[in-house]
Amino acid sequence: MIEELRIRDLGVIVDTTLTLGPGFTAITGETGAGKTMVVSALGLLMGARSDAGAVRSGASQARVSGIVHTTDPEVVEIIDELGGDIEDGELVMSRTVSAEGRSRASVGGATAPVGSLARLADRLFVVHGQSEQLRLRSLAAQRDTLDRFGGDELAAVLRSYVATHRERQDLAIRVEALREDREERVAEAARLRAELDEIAGVDPQPGEETELSERIELLSNVEALRAATSAAHEALATESDDPASRDAGSLVDAAVRELERAAAYDKRLGAVLETLRGVSFQIADAATELAAYAGDLDEEGPGELARANERLAALNTLFRLYGADSAEVIEYSGRAAARLTDLDGDDDLIRELDIALEAAQDREATLAKQLSALRREAAERLSELVTVELQQLALPDARFVATVNPLEALGGSGGDEVQFLLAPHPGAEPRPLAKSASGGELSRVMLALEVVVAGVDPVPTFVFDEVDAGVGGAAAIEIGRRLARLARTSQVIVVTHLAQVAAFANNHVQVVKDSAGGFTQSSSRVLEGEERLGEMARLLSGLADSSSALEHAAELLALR
Repeated sequence: MIEELRIRDLGVIVDTTLTLGPGFTAITGETGAGKTMVVSALGLLMGARSDAGAVRSGASQARVSGIVHTTDPEVVEIIDELGGDIEDGELVMSRTVSAEGRSRASVGGATAPVGSLARLADRLFVVHGQSEQLRLRSLAAQRDTLDRFGGDELAAVLRSYVATHRERQDLAIRVEALREDREERVAEAARLRAELDEIAGVDPQPGEETELSERIELLSNVEALRAATSAAHEALATESDDPASRDAGSLVDAAVRELERAAAYDKRLGAVLETLRGVSFQIADAATELAAYAGDLDEEGPGELARANERLAALNTLFRLYGADSAEVIEYSGRAAARLTDLDGDDDLIRELDIALEAAQDREATLAKQLSALRREAAERLSELVTVELQQLALPDARFVATVNPLEALGGSGGDEVQFLLAPHPGAEPRPLAKSASGGELSRVMLALEVVVAGVDPVPTFVFDEVDAGVGGAAAIEIGRRLARLARTSQVIVVTHLAQVAAFANNHVQVVKDSAGGFTQSSSRVLEGEERLGEMARLLSGLADSSSALEHAAELLALR
């Protein structure tokens, strides 16, 4: 329920606050005063598209804010998602539109996407204006209305059907894609198989190319290595029989022997002696290692170099095709093998999908039948109840008929075409609303539908913009009665130009136009007592002080 609505710089409204409250609120005012701006303001709070042209001339932006009382768990959940708060059941919503057309929204104190207002509006408001009357002529809107009336059982079946329909569509698309791409997938499998054979033939190992490069570098310089190691070995431990040749090992050993004799006289030489003994052992070890290294070089020859170059060339071929190094080639091989497994399993997958598709089709058909049965049952009840309502809305001979006919194929909402028909006169054949109903009749059908559907699927707030268009007299009085009845379970806000409708409101707000100062601006005020009586008289006759109009107004107010 909207408790308060504040509008600033929207259209001709400078700054006004409407106190709405529960029950039935009638909004009236002179032509051009800005009554429609109230509906426009509510539309902005509901996420409607913003229009920079609606910003009051000379203002930088228009702003609409509302205080909404709600305890709806789904609304609370949405506000929590957006980071806002609801305090004591009161939700503050606002929307600004700049003169350049930029729009911002806030819910529960948190800045939110404008689209979030539409999500909230689905749970909080229903707005009916002339555009909604036109929408009621569409078969989709008629089906949605019947489904709302169908209640929880129909809604549950519809949700299951929609989910199953989407599942069936997805499965059908997958099966069709697999079958259509069969030749391409066979070719892809053959290519992957050849690639995997090529990679397996080489069998690269992680880091192998680095080791090969180092080995090739060594084998390419084996003679230089052999000469260097031979000379180094000769310097450390010569194998020459020449007594004059001296190597490092012999020289160090000679030094050790001399110090061993000298250390007997001076113990301070002991540390130096131990160092030289260690050096002697290290020289011997180094000489042994060089000898072994030289032996290995003798075993490595041109054949091994050729084999290493050939192996590296094979690896480089793989690198050009499948990855920058062995690790990438191995990773590609894993991906290709997994993809090949999928492709080789196409036939099995198609069989599995065909089985799943057939099961989904059976479930879809079963749910569609259940949905059709529930819709036909709901259509019968809706037809009876709306016909009764129309008879109370000054259409005593009208007959409303909701039909449910099968479609040629199942669609996203089932296998039914729902159509509302109206026979306005005795003996007349029921004809589609789009062809048979006048503007006034369509207004009354829409109201009758809302009154009936609200009994099953109540909405917190209804907003009607000139629901009384095209009617008057007794019909207008009955519209007022029905709006008052609807207000027993929902908040009802009505923009009207008929006193017969406004008379049934428990809250009357007048939008007041002020053209002083050379420009028009509007505000609003709650009417009571004599002021309300005068506004009713003005609505009746155009004169707020006409004695006959005042008398008629008092008579209308007494009907409540």
